[in-house]
Amino acid sequence: MHFRQWKRRAFIRLLGGAAAWPLAARAQQAGKLPTIGFLVVGTPSSHGQWVAAFVQRLRELGWIEGRTVAIEYRWAEGRPERFAEIAAEFVRFKVDVIVTSGAAVLAAKQATSVIPIVFAVAIDPLGGGLVASLARPGGNVTGLSTQSPDLAGKRLELLREVVPGLRRLAILTNVDYPAAVVEMREAQAAAGAFGLEVVTLEIRKAEEIAFAFGKLKGRADALYICNDPVLNAHRIRINTLANVARLPTITGLREFVEAGSLMSYGAKVLDLFRHAGDYVDKILRGAKPGELPVEQPTKFDLAINLTTANAIGLTISEPFLLRADEVIE
Repeated sequence: MHFRQWKRRAFIRLLGGAAAWPLAARAQQAGKLPTIGFLVVGTPSSHGQWVAAFVQRLRELGWIEGRTVAIEYRWAEGRPERFAEIAAEFVRFKVDVIVTSGAAVLAAKQATSVIPIVFAVAIDPLGGGLVASLARPGGNVTGLSTQSPDLAGKRLELLREVVPGLRRLAILTNVDYPAAVVEMREAQAAAGAFGLEVVTLEIRKAEEIAFAFGKLKGRADALYICNDPVLNAHRIRINTLANVARLPTITGLREFVEAGSLMSYGAKVLDLFRHAGDYVDKILRGAKPGELPVEQPTKFDLAINLTTANAIGLTISEPFLLRADEVIE
Protein backbone atom coordinates (compact mmCIF):
# COMPACT_ATOMS: atom_id res chain seq x y z
CA MET A 1 0.00 0.00 0.00
CA HIS A 2 2.79 2.40 0.93
CA PHE A 3 4.64 1.55 -2.29
CA ARG A 4 1.51 2.26 -4.37
CA GLN A 5 1.02 5.60 -2.61
CA TRP A 6 4.67 6.47 -3.26
CA LYS A 7 4.27 5.68 -6.95
CA ARG A 8 1.20 7.88 -7.22
CA ARG A 9 2.99 10.77 -5.49
CA ALA A 10 6.03 10.30 -7.75
CA PHE A 11 3.77 10.32 -10.81
CA ILE A 12 2.06 13.52 -9.69
CA ARG A 13 5.45 15.15 -9.08
CA LEU A 14 6.68 14.03 -12.49
CA LEU A 15 3.70 15.54 -14.25
CA GLY A 16 4.06 18.69 -12.20
CA GLY A 17 0.32 19.14 -12.07
CA ALA A 18 0.18 19.53 -15.85
CA ALA A 19 -2.77 17.16 -16.21
CA ALA A 20 -4.96 19.66 -14.39
CA TRP A 21 -4.27 22.63 -16.67
CA PRO A 22 -7.14 23.71 -18.93
CA LEU A 23 -6.60 22.98 -22.61
CA ALA A 24 -6.58 26.62 -23.75
CA ALA A 25 -4.16 27.64 -21.00
CA ARG A 26 -1.86 24.74 -21.88
CA ALA A 27 -1.90 25.74 -25.54
CA GLN A 28 -1.01 29.34 -24.68
CA GLN A 29 1.70 28.25 -22.25
CA ALA A 30 3.19 25.79 -24.71
CA GLY A 31 3.28 28.23 -27.62
CA LYS A 32 4.57 26.35 -30.64
CA LEU A 33 5.84 23.33 -28.75
CA PRO A 34 5.11 19.95 -30.36
CA THR A 35 2.13 18.50 -28.55
CA ILE A 36 1.40 14.90 -27.55
CA GLY A 37 -2.17 13.87 -26.86
CA PHE A 38 -2.10 11.05 -24.31
CA LEU A 39 -5.39 9.14 -24.17
CA VAL A 40 -5.00 7.07 -21.00
CA VAL A 41 -7.62 4.30 -20.90
CA GLY A 42 -7.63 4.01 -17.10
CA THR A 43 -7.12 6.19 -14.03
CA PRO A 44 -4.05 7.72 -12.36
CA SER A 45 -4.06 4.82 -9.88
CA SER A 46 -4.39 2.09 -12.54
CA HIS A 47 -2.16 3.62 -15.24
CA GLY A 48 -0.17 6.37 -13.53
CA GLN A 49 3.08 4.45 -13.16
CA TRP A 50 3.01 3.47 -16.85
CA VAL A 51 2.39 7.05 -17.98
CA ALA A 52 5.21 8.20 -15.70
CA ALA A 53 7.58 5.68 -17.34
CA PHE A 54 6.69 7.10 -20.77
CA VAL A 55 7.24 10.70 -19.61
CA GLN A 56 10.55 9.77 -18.00
CA ARG A 57 11.79 8.14 -21.22
CA LEU A 58 10.85 11.27 -23.19
CA ARG A 59 12.79 13.34 -20.69
CA GLU A 60 15.87 11.13 -21.21
CA LEU A 61 15.54 11.72 -24.96
CA GLY A 62 15.46 15.50 -24.50
CA TRP A 63 11.70 16.09 -24.53
CA ILE A 64 11.12 18.05 -21.34
CA GLU A 65 7.46 18.70 -20.61
CA GLY A 66 6.67 22.42 -20.72
CA ARG A 67 10.03 23.25 -22.30
CA THR A 68 10.52 21.19 -25.44
CA VAL A 69 7.20 19.35 -25.60
CA ALA A 70 3.63 19.75 -24.36
CA ILE A 71 1.54 16.76 -23.23
CA GLU A 72 -2.24 16.77 -23.02
CA TYR A 73 -3.46 14.00 -20.68
CA ARG A 74 -6.99 12.65 -20.85
CA TRP A 75 -8.07 9.87 -18.46
CA ALA A 76 -10.89 7.69 -19.78
CA GLU A 77 -11.25 5.99 -16.36
CA GLY A 78 -11.95 2.57 -17.87
CA ARG A 79 -14.99 3.88 -19.78
CA PRO A 80 -14.72 2.85 -23.46
CA GLU A 81 -17.49 5.26 -24.44
CA ARG A 82 -15.06 8.14 -23.76
CA PHE A 83 -12.37 6.95 -26.20
CA ALA A 84 -13.93 8.42 -29.36
CA GLU A 85 -14.80 11.70 -27.65
CA ILE A 86 -11.22 12.19 -26.38
CA ALA A 87 -9.69 11.18 -29.72
CA ALA A 88 -11.93 13.71 -31.50
CA GLU A 89 -10.79 16.40 -29.07
CA PHE A 90 -7.15 15.68 -29.90
CA VAL A 91 -7.92 15.93 -33.61
CA ARG A 92 -9.61 19.31 -33.10
CA PHE A 93 -6.63 20.50 -31.09
CA LYS A 94 -4.30 19.27 -33.90
CA VAL A 95 -1.85 17.47 -31.63
CA ASP A 96 1.33 16.25 -33.31
CA VAL A 97 1.03 12.66 -32.11
CA ILE A 98 -1.53 10.62 -30.16
CA VAL A 99 -0.35 8.03 -27.63
CA THR A 100 -2.75 5.45 -26.23
CA SER A 101 -3.24 1.73 -25.64
CA GLY A 102 -5.67 -1.17 -25.87
CA ALA A 103 -9.14 -0.60 -27.24
CA ALA A 104 -8.61 3.17 -27.47
CA VAL A 105 -6.19 2.70 -30.38
CA LEU A 106 -9.04 1.83 -32.74
CA ALA A 107 -11.01 4.89 -31.62
CA ALA A 108 -7.98 7.08 -32.34
CA LYS A 109 -7.48 5.47 -35.75
CA GLN A 110 -11.13 6.06 -36.62
CA ALA A 111 -10.78 9.72 -35.58
CA THR A 112 -7.79 10.48 -37.81
CA SER A 113 -5.80 8.99 -40.68
CA VAL A 114 -3.33 11.88 -40.61
CA ILE A 115 -2.07 12.40 -37.04
CA PRO A 116 0.54 9.77 -36.06
CA ILE A 117 -0.72 7.30 -33.43
CA VAL A 118 1.58 5.29 -31.16
CA PHE A 119 0.12 2.43 -29.12
CA ALA A 120 2.09 1.61 -26.01
CA VAL A 121 0.22 -1.69 -25.71
CA ALA A 122 -1.94 -3.61 -28.17
CA ILE A 123 -2.83 -7.27 -27.76
CA ASP A 124 -3.32 -8.15 -31.42
CA PRO A 125 -2.59 -5.13 -33.67
CA LEU A 126 -2.54 -7.18 -36.87
CA GLY A 127 -5.68 -9.23 -36.20
CA GLY A 128 -7.41 -6.14 -34.80
CA GLY A 129 -6.88 -4.25 -38.05
CA LEU A 130 -4.66 -1.56 -36.55
CA VAL A 131 -1.75 -2.17 -38.93
CA ALA A 132 -1.28 -3.75 -42.36
CA SER A 133 1.72 -5.75 -41.18
CA LEU A 134 4.01 -5.82 -38.16
CA ALA A 135 7.17 -5.21 -40.21
CA ARG A 136 5.68 -2.31 -42.20
CA PRO A 137 2.51 -1.01 -40.53
CA GLY A 138 1.60 1.49 -43.26
CA GLY A 139 -0.82 4.31 -42.47
CA ASN A 140 -0.47 6.45 -39.36
CA VAL A 141 -0.38 3.81 -36.60
CA THR A 142 2.48 1.87 -34.97
CA GLY A 143 3.67 0.76 -31.54
CA LEU A 144 4.15 -2.27 -29.32
CA SER A 145 2.32 -5.59 -29.23
CA THR A 146 2.04 -7.77 -26.11
CA GLN A 147 1.40 -11.06 -27.98
CA SER A 148 -1.03 -11.76 -25.16
CA PRO A 149 -3.33 -14.26 -26.93
CA ASP A 150 -0.36 -16.43 -27.94
CA LEU A 151 0.52 -16.88 -24.27
CA ALA A 152 -2.85 -18.23 -23.11
CA GLY A 153 -1.71 -21.85 -23.31
CA LYS A 154 1.44 -21.16 -21.31
CA ARG A 155 -0.59 -19.41 -18.61
CA LEU A 156 -2.87 -22.41 -18.26
CA GLU A 157 0.15 -24.72 -18.01
CA LEU A 158 1.41 -22.62 -15.10
CA LEU A 159 -2.03 -22.58 -13.48
CA ARG A 160 -2.29 -26.37 -13.68
CA GLU A 161 1.08 -26.67 -11.96
CA VAL A 162 -0.01 -24.71 -8.90
CA VAL A 163 -3.68 -25.73 -8.64
CA PRO A 164 -3.83 -29.46 -7.89
CA GLY A 165 -6.67 -31.26 -9.62
CA LEU A 166 -7.71 -28.27 -11.72
CA ARG A 167 -10.81 -29.38 -13.65
CA ARG A 168 -13.04 -26.33 -14.08
CA LEU A 169 -11.78 -23.02 -15.40
CA ALA A 170 -13.62 -19.69 -15.44
CA ILE A 171 -12.55 -17.10 -18.04
CA LEU A 172 -13.41 -13.43 -17.40
CA THR A 173 -13.61 -11.33 -20.58
CA ASN A 174 -14.84 -7.95 -21.75
CA VAL A 175 -16.48 -9.13 -24.98
CA ASP A 176 -16.72 -5.58 -26.31
CA TYR A 177 -12.93 -5.59 -26.70
CA PRO A 178 -12.09 -7.68 -29.82
CA ALA A 179 -8.52 -8.48 -28.75
CA ALA A 180 -9.79 -9.84 -25.42
CA VAL A 181 -12.22 -12.09 -27.31
CA VAL A 182 -9.26 -13.43 -29.32
CA GLU A 183 -7.44 -14.15 -26.05
CA MET A 184 -10.56 -15.79 -24.60
CA ARG A 185 -10.75 -18.14 -27.58
CA GLU A 186 -7.09 -19.02 -27.22
CA ALA A 187 -7.65 -19.78 -23.54
CA GLN A 188 -10.75 -21.85 -24.35
CA ALA A 189 -8.81 -23.86 -26.94
CA ALA A 190 -5.93 -24.46 -24.52
CA ALA A 191 -8.37 -25.46 -21.76
CA GLY A 192 -10.03 -27.91 -24.14
CA ALA A 193 -6.66 -29.45 -24.98
CA PHE A 194 -6.02 -29.91 -21.26
CA GLY A 195 -9.44 -31.49 -20.78
CA LEU A 196 -10.77 -28.67 -18.60
CA GLU A 197 -14.41 -27.64 -18.30
CA VAL A 198 -14.83 -23.93 -19.11
CA VAL A 199 -17.23 -21.33 -17.73
CA THR A 200 -17.07 -17.97 -19.53
CA LEU A 201 -17.90 -14.78 -17.65
CA GLU A 202 -18.68 -12.19 -20.33
CA ILE A 203 -18.99 -8.54 -19.36
CA ARG A 204 -19.33 -5.30 -21.33
CA LYS A 205 -18.91 -2.71 -18.57
CA ALA A 206 -17.48 -2.48 -15.07
CA GLU A 207 -20.90 -2.61 -13.41
CA GLU A 208 -21.29 -6.23 -14.60
CA ILE A 209 -18.17 -7.58 -12.86
CA ALA A 210 -19.78 -8.38 -9.50
CA PHE A 211 -22.80 -9.96 -11.23
CA ALA A 212 -20.46 -12.19 -13.28
CA PHE A 213 -18.79 -13.45 -10.12
CA GLY A 214 -22.21 -14.06 -8.60
CA LYS A 215 -23.00 -16.45 -11.43
CA LEU A 216 -19.98 -18.62 -10.63
CA LYS A 217 -21.16 -19.95 -7.24
CA GLY A 218 -18.52 -22.65 -6.88
CA ARG A 219 -18.56 -23.67 -10.55
CA ALA A 220 -14.81 -23.10 -11.08
CA ASP A 221 -11.48 -24.10 -9.53
CA ALA A 222 -9.52 -21.16 -10.99
CA LEU A 223 -9.99 -17.94 -12.96
CA TYR A 224 -8.26 -16.77 -16.14
CA ILE A 225 -8.54 -12.98 -16.65
CA CYS A 226 -8.28 -11.68 -20.22
CA ASN A 227 -6.49 -8.38 -20.58
CA ASP A 228 -8.49 -5.27 -21.45
CA PRO A 229 -8.70 -1.65 -20.23
CA VAL A 230 -11.97 -2.06 -18.30
CA LEU A 231 -10.84 -5.10 -16.28
CA ASN A 232 -7.42 -3.56 -15.76
CA ALA A 233 -8.88 -0.34 -14.38
CA HIS A 234 -10.91 -2.41 -11.89
CA ARG A 235 -8.26 -4.99 -11.01
CA ILE A 236 -8.41 -4.41 -7.24
CA ARG A 237 -12.14 -5.09 -7.23
CA ILE A 238 -11.74 -8.22 -9.38
CA ASN A 239 -9.00 -9.59 -7.14
CA THR A 240 -11.07 -8.92 -4.03
CA LEU A 241 -14.01 -10.87 -5.45
CA ALA A 242 -11.76 -13.73 -6.62
CA ASN A 243 -9.91 -13.99 -3.32
CA VAL A 244 -13.12 -13.96 -1.28
CA ALA A 245 -14.28 -16.85 -3.47
CA ARG A 246 -10.84 -18.49 -2.92
CA LEU A 247 -10.27 -18.63 -6.67
CA PRO A 248 -6.64 -18.78 -7.87
CA THR A 249 -6.21 -16.27 -10.71
CA ILE A 250 -3.85 -15.82 -13.62
CA THR A 251 -3.51 -12.91 -16.04
CA GLY A 252 -1.01 -11.32 -18.39
CA LEU A 253 -0.36 -8.26 -16.25
CA ARG A 254 2.10 -8.15 -13.37
CA GLU A 255 0.16 -5.17 -11.98
CA PHE A 256 -2.76 -7.51 -11.28
CA VAL A 257 -0.45 -9.54 -9.02
CA GLU A 258 0.64 -6.39 -7.22
CA ALA A 259 -3.07 -5.70 -6.65
CA GLY A 260 -3.74 -9.15 -5.18
CA SER A 261 -4.00 -11.61 -8.09
CA LEU A 262 -2.23 -14.96 -7.63
CA MET A 263 -0.10 -15.08 -10.79
CA SER A 264 0.74 -13.34 -14.03
CA TYR A 265 2.77 -14.31 -17.06
CA GLY A 266 3.46 -11.77 -19.78
CA ALA A 267 5.49 -8.84 -20.98
CA LYS A 268 6.31 -5.96 -18.63
CA VAL A 269 3.81 -3.25 -19.51
CA LEU A 270 5.96 -0.64 -17.74
CA ASP A 271 8.74 -1.36 -20.24
CA LEU A 272 6.32 -1.15 -23.17
CA PHE A 273 5.07 2.30 -22.12
CA ARG A 274 8.66 3.39 -21.63
CA HIS A 275 9.60 2.14 -25.10
CA ALA A 276 6.63 4.03 -26.57
CA GLY A 277 8.66 7.13 -25.74
CA ASP A 278 11.25 6.01 -28.32
CA TYR A 279 8.56 5.80 -31.01
CA VAL A 280 7.27 9.28 -30.18
CA ASP A 281 10.83 10.64 -30.21
CA LYS A 282 11.41 9.28 -33.73
CA ILE A 283 8.08 10.61 -35.00
CA LEU A 284 8.62 14.08 -33.54
CA ARG A 285 12.01 14.09 -35.31
CA GLY A 286 10.40 13.31 -38.68
CA ALA A 287 9.95 9.52 -38.93
CA LYS A 288 6.75 8.21 -40.50
CA PRO A 289 4.75 5.88 -38.23
CA GLY A 290 3.88 3.59 -41.14
CA GLU A 291 7.59 2.86 -41.61
CA LEU A 292 8.33 2.06 -37.94
CA PRO A 293 7.87 -1.70 -37.34
CA VAL A 294 5.58 -2.89 -34.57
CA GLU A 295 7.81 -4.44 -31.93
CA GLN A 296 6.97 -7.50 -29.87
CA PRO A 297 8.46 -8.38 -26.49
CA THR A 298 11.08 -11.10 -26.33
CA LYS A 299 10.99 -11.61 -22.55
CA PHE A 300 8.00 -12.70 -20.49
CA ASP A 301 7.95 -12.61 -16.69
CA LEU A 302 6.25 -14.87 -14.18
CA ALA A 303 5.06 -13.03 -11.05
CA ILE A 304 3.50 -14.70 -8.00
CA ASN A 305 1.74 -13.19 -5.01
CA LEU A 306 2.64 -15.48 -2.11
CA THR A 307 0.44 -13.52 0.31
CA THR A 308 -2.57 -14.26 -1.88
CA ALA A 309 -1.61 -17.93 -2.17
CA ASN A 310 -1.52 -18.22 1.62
CA ALA A 311 -4.80 -16.29 2.00
CA ILE A 312 -6.71 -18.64 -0.32
CA GLY A 313 -5.09 -21.75 1.17
CA LEU A 314 -2.85 -22.64 -1.77
CA THR A 315 0.63 -24.08 -1.26
CA ILE A 316 3.15 -23.30 -3.99
CA SER A 317 6.23 -25.50 -4.19
CA GLU A 318 9.70 -24.10 -3.67
CA PRO A 319 10.91 -25.18 -7.15
CA PHE A 320 8.00 -23.30 -8.75
CA LEU A 321 8.73 -20.17 -6.70
CA LEU A 322 12.36 -20.33 -7.79
CA ARG A 323 11.24 -20.13 -11.42
CA ALA A 324 9.37 -16.88 -10.80
CA ASP A 325 10.88 -13.57 -11.89
CA GLU A 326 9.11 -11.85 -9.00
CA VAL A 327 7.54 -13.11 -5.77
CA ILE A 328 5.42 -10.67 -3.79
CA GLU A 329 5.26 -11.48 -0.07
